[in-house]
Amino acid sequence: MKKSYEIDMIHGPLLSRMILFAVPLMLSGILQLLFNAADIIVVGRFSGSQALAAVGSTSSLINLLVNVFMGLSIGANVLTARYMGARDERELHDTVHTSITLSLISGVALIFIGVLLARPLLELMGTPEDVIDQATLYMQIYFVGMPATMLYNFGSAILRAVGDTKHPLYFLLVAGVINAVLNLFFVIVCHLDVAGVAIATVISQCISAVLVLLCLVRAEGPYRVDLRKLRIHGRRALQIVRVGLPAGIQGAIFSISNVLIQSSVNSFGSVAMAGNSASNNLEGFIYTSMNAVYQTSLNFTSQNLGAGKRERLTPILLRCLGIVTAVGAGMGLVFYLLRFPLLGIYSEDAEVVQFGTLRLTIFCATYFTCGIMDTCCGSIRGLGYSVLPTIVSLTGACGLRVLWIFTIFAANRSLTVLYLSYPVSWVITALAHLICYIVILRRKGDSIGRPPQGKAAPAQS
Repeated sequence: MKKSYEIDMIHGPLLSRMILFAVPLMLSGILQLLFNAADIIVVGRFSGSQALAAVGSTSSLINLLVNVFMGLSIGANVLTARYMGARDERELHDTVHTSITLSLISGVALIFIGVLLARPLLELMGTPEDVIDQATLYMQIYFVGMPATMLYNFGSAILRAVGDTKHPLYFLLVAGVINAVLNLFFVIVCHLDVAGVAIATVISQCISAVLVLLCLVRAEGPYRVDLRKLRIHGRRALQIVRVGLPAGIQGAIFSISNVLIQSSVNSFGSVAMAGNSASNNLEGFIYTSMNAVYQTSLNFTSQNLGAGKRERLTPILLRCLGIVTAVGAGMGLVFYLLRFPLLGIYSEDAEVVQFGTLRLTIFCATYFTCGIMDTCCGSIRGLGYSVLPTIVSLTGACGLRVLWIFTIFAANRSLTVLYLSYPVSWVITALAHLICYIVILRRKGDSIGRPPQGKAAPAQS
């Protein structure tokens, strides 16, 4: 790999390099989201609202099953960036090879988990009878591709940690085009409906995984992957789990609250589910763009911590907060103004569009607060604190949403009241994260960013 693909995070101006780092990440996230969007659009237009509801209603459940394992990729990201900043090539080598091995093991485990638990969990969510068979089929085929999904995400985490966000973008561009073409072929020509879009997604995931692995195998830096040396290094694996498992548990429990919300939406019928799915998919484009700023704060903080550049930590957070607010508020305004034609892409059913408009209006106005919440969390994780932001997030966001469902929503059963649980939880949790960040810097200021003898500082909790 040419050095020009790597962004120097520990020297020079911050804002311009953050933007250079974040923009390819935003585009990569949007392309990855297009995998699912292509599925939903094709089945919505060519297979009907029931197929649209079947595919869309699985997203929260898929996230629930995947997020614990996906959290480990955050651990790999943090440690790789830390050792890259500290220029510790031996630790970097062991971390990279352990990460790739963990990704494959996680992916195989997820095949069995997803295939076996798909229908029981969909039944537990109260998925309607006219939707559940197709939703189960989609999930089971989708989970067959989990080894490729995990390999791509862990491999991309390694590339992000060393400052390369362009290669994952190129790989997803190739896979995204193939996914869109295969969706149309399997659904329109082969009449496979839900199964067709699931198969197309799996094939696309395999292609992106192979490309990211080849990139790492051919890399010239100390993070190059040697397939003969793939194994679990016990100490590195424990560090990855220590940093990544709390993040994964946070994501899984967040998904539980989203599953509860999806179950509540399900009680309004399949048309409401279809509108919710279409809006949720559109919101994903805003979220994934803001998530790129979260990744930026995580990686810049981790590398500068490893390099002992303490004076750059707070400026990193402040610039990321400015970027994420601009991205979230700006995209929210655009999506709100274009809400009718955008929702019309997913379904021509006026009632589906009406339900989608209700959710999209609430989210577009407030989604930037979710970006602020995640960015603060990313900076704390970049400092090596993984348990603390998990506790804050679960208490402030997840716990509050569950409480909202069983109290305020139970007393006022409407979709508007249900959706308002999101912005309320985002604002409260963002404030809590920001307070925690300030307290950490003030109380641990002398030790943060000063690793002994050039070694990376250990992860904290």
